[in-house]
Amino acid sequence: MSQTLSASALLAVPMAPLVGALVAGILGTSFGGNWIGRRLSHTLTIFGVLVAFIISAMTLKSVALDGARFNETIYTWMTVGGLKMEVGFLVDSLTAMMMCVVSFVSLMVHIYTIGYMEEDEGYNRFFAYISLFTFSMLMLVMSNNMLQLFFGWEAVGLVSYLLIGFWFNKPSAIFANMKAFLVNRVGDFGFILGIGLIAAYAGTLNYGEAFAKADELAKLAFPGTGWMLVTVICICLFIGAMGKSAQFPLHVWLPDSMEGPTPISALIHAATMVTAGIFMVARMSPLFELSDTALSFIMVIGAITALFMGFLGIIQNDIKRVVAYSTLSQLGYMTVALGASAYSVAVFHLMTHAFFKALLFLGAGSVIIGMHHNQDIRWMGGVRKYMPITWITSLLGSLALIGTPLFAGFYSKDSIIEAVAESHLPGAGFAHFAVLAGVFVTAFYSFRMYFLVFHGKERYDQNHSAADHDPAEEPDPHHHHDEHHAPHESPWVVTVPLILLAIPSVVIGFMTIQPMLYGDFFKDVIFVSLEHHPAMEEMAKVFHGPLQMAIHGLTAAPFWLALSGVVLSYYMYLVNPALPAAIKRKVQPIHTLLENKYYFDWFNENVIARGTRLLGTALWKGGDEALIDGAFVNGSWKLVGWVSSVIRRLQSGYIYHYAFGMILGVFVLMTYFVWLNR
Repeated sequence: MSQTLSASALLAVPMAPLVGALVAGILGTSFGGNWIGRRLSHTLTIFGVLVAFIISAMTLKSVALDGARFNETIYTWMTVGGLKMEVGFLVDSLTAMMMCVVSFVSLMVHIYTIGYMEEDEGYNRFFAYISLFTFSMLMLVMSNNMLQLFFGWEAVGLVSYLLIGFWFNKPSAIFANMKAFLVNRVGDFGFILGIGLIAAYAGTLNYGEAFAKADELAKLAFPGTGWMLVTVICICLFIGAMGKSAQFPLHVWLPDSMEGPTPISALIHAATMVTAGIFMVARMSPLFELSDTALSFIMVIGAITALFMGFLGIIQNDIKRVVAYSTLSQLGYMTVALGASAYSVAVFHLMTHAFFKALLFLGAGSVIIGMHHNQDIRWMGGVRKYMPITWITSLLGSLALIGTPLFAGFYSKDSIIEAVAESHLPGAGFAHFAVLAGVFVTAFYSFRMYFLVFHGKERYDQNHSAADHDPAEEPDPHHHHDEHHAPHESPWVVTVPLILLAIPSVVIGFMTIQPMLYGDFFKDVIFVSLEHHPAMEEMAKVFHGPLQMAIHGLTAAPFWLALSGVVLSYYMYLVNPALPAAIKRKVQPIHTLLENKYYFDWFNENVIARGTRLLGTALWKGGDEALIDGAFVNGSWKLVGWVSSVIRRLQSGYIYHYAFGMILGVFVLMTYFVWLNR
C-alpha cells in the first residue's frame, strides 16, 4: 500500500498547462511570429490540461484509497534568518479533490472553447491565457506554504485581468478588468497583512509549522489593543477571501467580469478563482477554529452575500449575469458554512457547485451561440425544440442549483442549512434565515431564466430596438448578424462538455457525501473543535445515508421553498406574463434599488474614487508641491543661499574689517563679564 507520492509526477500537474500556455502564447501569437496555427495551439494546451487531470485523478485515487500523502519542499528560493521562502507541495485529500475539480472543469472549458472562439482573432492568445490560469490555480491549491499560496493567489488575479479584458478594444471590458483588479487589490492588502502577522509571530510561512504554533498564537494579544492576535490574523486573511471570492462589500467586480468571453466566465466562476478564498479558509481551519469572533464575522458576511446578491439575480435580463449573481449567492452559502465551522460542507458545496455552475455558464454560452449572440433572455423563448442537448443539460444544472433531492446541489446546500441551524455562534439566527430565504430566491430567478429561454412564445424574431438590449452583450466572433434566423444546436465541441458536466451535476453529491462529510476523507486535514463548534457532530447523528436524506428532503422546508419559487416563476412568466410588469410598477423604488445594485457602484465611483482623487490632489498640491518640494527641497536650498549671501558680506578680505570685528568681539566679552561679576 503506497503511502507516498512522486514529486516529479506532482510537478507535472501544474507544469503541463504552463508549457502549453507558453508554447501557444509565444509561438502561436504575433509576439513569437505565429509559428504554429490554431489546431496545434489548442491541441497542445488541451493535452497539457488533460495530463494534469489524469495525474490529478490518479493522485486522488492514491490519497483516498491508499492514504498517500506528500508534503515536501521542491525548491528553496531564499532564507532570511529563520524564515524560509520555498516552493513546495502539500497533497492531501483536500488538495487532491481540488486538483481534480480544477483540472476537469478546465479541460471541459478548453474543449468548449474550440467551438465558442472558433473565428475569434485572438484564438491562440485565449488558449494561452486559460491554460496559464489553470497553472496558477493548481499552484495555489497544491502549495504547502503561504508564499506559494500568495503567488498563486496573485497569479490567478493577473490572468483573470487579462481574460476579463480579452476584447481590449471594447471600453466596457477594459473598465471591467480594471475594476476587478482594483477591488481584488483591496482584499489582497488584508490578505498579505494576515500572512505577514503569521510570519512575524510564528516565524514561519509553512502551513504545518504555523498550525503547530496555533495554540501559542491564541494566547497573544494584538499589540496596543485588547484583541486576540489570532482574531486579527483570521479577519485579515478572510478580507483576502472577500475580494477573491466576491463577498459583500467586495463583490462588485464579479458581475462586470461577464464582459469577458463565456468560457472564462465558467472557468473563473465555477471551480477556480472565486473558490480560492473558500479553499484558503478551509486550509487555515486550525487558525480559524481559535476565534469565534472571526467565525461570526465570516458567517454574517456570507449570509448577506447569499441573500442580497440573490435578489439582484431576479431583475437581470442578460443570461450570463443571471448566472453570475447565482455564483455570488452560492459563494455566500459556502462562506456561511465556513463561519459555522462546517469547513467540509463548504468544500463539498464548492465541489458540487463547480460542476453545475460550469454547466450553467457553458449552457448559457451555447444558447448565446444558438441565438446568434443575443444575450437578452427577453428576446428568446421556445429554444427547447431547436437546442435539445443544451436544453436538457441546462435543466439538469438548474435542478442541481436549486437543491432538488438526489441532485448534487441538494446534498451540499441542505447540509449548509443544517450546519447553520446547529451553530450557536452570534449571527447564526440571521444566517439561517438568509440561507433558507435564499433557497426560494435561487429557485425563482433560476427558473425565470429557464422558462424565458427554453419555453413559452418564441420572441427571437420580434423587432426590438437597441435600447432593449443589455449593455453587456458580447462581440460576435462568429459574425452572425441576422438575429431573425431560427436558433440552432451548438457543435459537438460545445455539447460534449455540457454532457460530461451534467453527469457529475446529478450524481456526485449522492456518491461523495458520506466520505466527505461523515467519513475520514478530510481526517487530519480539516480541524474542528467539536467541543465549541458541534454542528458537524450533531449532523452526523441524524445522517442515515444519501437516499434517506433525499427522501427526508422531500418533506423539509428547503424543498417546499424551492418548489414554490419554481411554481411562482412558471406562473409569472408563462401563465400570466403581464404580472411581472404590474408588480414592477407597484414596487418601482425597490426595482430601482435592485437595478442600481444597491448603489454600491455609485458609492464606489462617486464617494470612494472621487474622495480618493480629492485626497490625492490635496496631498499632491499641499503635501508634495507645497511642503516637500516647496518647504523642504526648494526651501532648504533657498535658506542656505540666503545664509550664504549674508555670511559672504562678512568675508570682505579687508584687514581693517577683521580688526574691527575682533575689537567688537573683545568689547562684547568685556561687557558680558563685567555684567556677570556685578
